[in-house]
Amino acid sequence: MSQAQRLRALLERPGLLVMPCCFDAFSARLIEAAGFSLTFLSGFGVSATRIGRPDAGLLSFGELREQAWNVCRAVDIPVLVDADTGYGDAPNVRRTVRELAALGAAAVMIEDQEWPKRCGHVAGKRVVDAEEARRRIRAAVDAREEGADVLIIARTDARATHGLDEALRRLAMFAEEGADILFLEGPESLEELAQVCAHARKPAMANMVEGGLTPLLPPSELEALGFRIAAFPLTLLSAAARAMGEALADLRAGRVPAGRLLSFGELKELVGFPAYEREAARYRGGPDR
Repeated sequence: MSQAQRLRALLERPGLLVMPCCFDAFSARLIEAAGFSLTFLSGFGVSATRIGRPDAGLLSFGELREQAWNVCRAVDIPVLVDADTGYGDAPNVRRTVRELAALGAAAVMIEDQEWPKRCGHVAGKRVVDAEEARRRIRAAVDAREEGADVLIIARTDARATHGLDEALRRLAMFAEEGADILFLEGPESLEELAQVCAHARKPAMANMVEGGLTPLLPPSELEALGFRIAAFPLTLLSAAARAMGEALADLRAGRVPAGRLLSFGELKELVGFPAYEREAARYRGGPDR
């Protein structure tokens, strides 16, 4: 079963899929080890950790593609990938989807922002007109229909620029074009979240950004509203940054932050040393092993 098929099977089951988002192969492995059934490669997280810059269109497709390759190779759970605007016009979107599907992405997200895009929860966003947005999703769906084994997530940021009604209209348009999952970024109230699910004709994804524009709801409430996926895009990145900052403060103050650390054995287990040693031992005995 391919990763796209696994994702489709997950979506066919009842209930909400809680999806912590990763930013590299190690964070993806932590998510898998914790028992989650899928993850999402966050553009914010990749931009922050790979180039140390904000999610403002500075990350190139090549940099994203390499990070996605590493993540998809590191875990067995489906990996959904944030592909921003598709890195160009409709033919570029089509190529982006095909490339990410070929390296193992279970789903690719395409959005309707102008380039350079911005994080969905910061000021200054702009979106393309509705027909250009439609062409992007049509190109992504065409790539899928031509053989790319992948699901298409269609995202709109029009809530911030044109209001909720236009954002909901775009979701309906994306569903007509054949998108598999719908994502309206930045609802600003419980009522708006409810409207997303009421109008979505395909599985809907919620984005839970701590301190962001959208009310932070527990999974049970999101499920009751009708969402199928709850993404937590910055939870691990924020937790890691705080933990590293506290450890650095201890070192700067002359303290050893041992109480906040994993044991060396736990860290070796997480990065895969025991599995590596078992594999290496198979080849140490020579041809008569």
